[in-house]
Amino acid sequence: MIDREQVHKVANLARLELTLEEEEQFTTQLGSILDYIEQLRELDISNVPPTTRAIEVINVTRPDDLQPYGDREAILQSAPEQEGEFFKVPKILNSDE
Repeated sequence: MIDREQVHKVANLARLELTLEEEEQFTTQLGSILDYIEQLRELDISNVPPTTRAIEVINVTRPDDLQPYGDREAILQSAPEQEGEFFKVPKILNSDE
């Protein structure tokens, strides 16, 4: 069980300013959490494989297939600036390099 002095010490180390009411509240809450952890420690988990998630999650992706766009002029016309048949973009390199 955790007491108010321990909560005060941890709050001080974390540079938290807690009121006496908050210290009392956190003492109760942290005590409940630690009691629950003790209950979990009593469980036999020797046959439970380690997991990274509680449920199986699968990332759904599609193949990245090249699909050329037929109307090159339409794409270039939508660009803010163009130079010939290319997009014109601002330089991103420093002038010192």
